[in-house]
Amino acid sequence: MNLTSEARALAAILFFPAALLGAPVDGRDRGDQLPPRIRVQSDLVVIKAAVTDPLNRYVTGLGKEHFKVYEGKVQQAITHFVQEATPVSVGIIFDISGSMKEHIASARQSVTRFLEQGNPDDEFFLVTFNERTALVQDFTNRTSNIQNAVSFRAPGGRTALYDAAYLGLQKITEAQHDKKALIIITDGEDNSSRYSFGEVKEFAKEMDAQIYAIGEEGKLEYGRSIIMDLVSLTGGRAFFPNNFSELDYYCDLIHTELRNQYVLGYISTNRAKDGRWRDVRVKLDPPEGLPKLKVRAKEGYYAPKK
Repeated sequence: MNLTSEARALAAILFFPAALLGAPVDGRDRGDQLPPRIRVQSDLVVIKAAVTDPLNRYVTGLGKEHFKVYEGKVQQAITHFVQEATPVSVGIIFDISGSMKEHIASARQSVTRFLEQGNPDDEFFLVTFNERTALVQDFTNRTSNIQNAVSFRAPGGRTALYDAAYLGLQKITEAQHDKKALIIITDGEDNSSRYSFGEVKEFAKEMDAQIYAIGEEGKLEYGRSIIMDLVSLTGGRAFFPNNFSELDYYCDLIHTELRNQYVLGYISTNRAKDGRWRDVRVKLDPPEGLPKLKVRAKEGYYAPKK
């Protein structure tokens, strides 16, 4: 796939006039001062949202008043709002199955590129998988550890994608930061997992983490719809380039989105601690004169239990 001018515009960020601008995009511009964590109450519901314009450019500078959050059909009062390039916790789920042999070099380079763009306060872990899954690097802010671990993994074997995603979701529960994400890099479909897709999907619904995925176009049949289902549930995103030579571009997009998310928090009007799934929708009421904007966020959460 050749990148068109419209596709290249995905990587751009749409900025508003200075009166509407939020915090700097690069978290390193803030020096050593970090914002307070948004999780100040155990019953606070936290939603991460990404906003794009008709050209899929990320939109920054909106205020709390431009968002509306609904739980079911009931509008919720947004009590917490952050739009800053805060540190992130990211798990990289890296396919080393036999089908990755021709792509492994470009995939390694793209992981390195993604890590090099990080904030010094970010933390990362690495899960590799073929028919076996392994946590080869625990959470660290030393990106060289991840790069070295990726470099020494030779491709071979089958593909236990669901098992790897499940392990990543387990590990992300130990994250230190409010912004949490998994990035799955794979070129194949699952053919070797113990866990089913249904089990992975149910576990993802319990987690406060977004899932992003990059898979090669043409090699994913039923796997494409499964990946789309999983990432949309969590408010993440999936990309399917024609070949992995374009992987850098899509890793850059994920990095840009993580840096430019809005974090919304509210105390649910539904006080029942029944453990049930609650649908959540985020809508926009943007300033006049802007084009039609699109917002992506997770689709819901499980209520706490007594």
